[in-house]
Amino acid sequence: MHFGFSYVGLVFLVMLFVPNFFWTKNKPKDYEEDAKNESRILLALERAGEAAVSVLVLVFSDFNVQGFDLRLLWLAAAFALMALYEAFWIRYFRSERTMRVFYASLLGIPVAGATLPVAAVLLIAVYGKNPFLFAAGVVLGTGHIGIHLAHKKEAGEKR
Repeated sequence: MHFGFSYVGLVFLVMLFVPNFFWTKNKPKDYEEDAKNESRILLALERAGEAAVSVLVLVFSDFNVQGFDLRLLWLAAAFALMALYEAFWIRYFRSERTMRVFYASLLGIPVAGATLPVAAVLLIAVYGKNPFLFAAGVVLGTGHIGIHLAHKKEAGEKR
């Protein structure tokens, strides 16, 4: 592992944060009410994972393209997942913006808005051979996906 700026990490974070910025102004109906019931443990894991991933993906140059070899398939797969993540957001912003749409699956991937970026982080970690980013991705996934699954369950119970 080598310290240094990662432009791959920067691109990843831009792909992650830009739709989330727009989401803050376009939250699903009833989101604030459901957010009050979030598990404090899952929320703490989510926040810790977000912070760690955001820093780690930027400070290791191992995530940058170092040449052409088969390991690039891991990076390509990570960015394919992020492309699906962008498609998830396009679908959401074009919809009626309900909790049901927000927590829907995409191409069979459950709670796609949470699952896709977490899976992408894990693939970038494998590509960069970085166990710290992988561990941070697991922490993030536990909290983020866990919260999304709980919200999805609550949204289904309200139907």
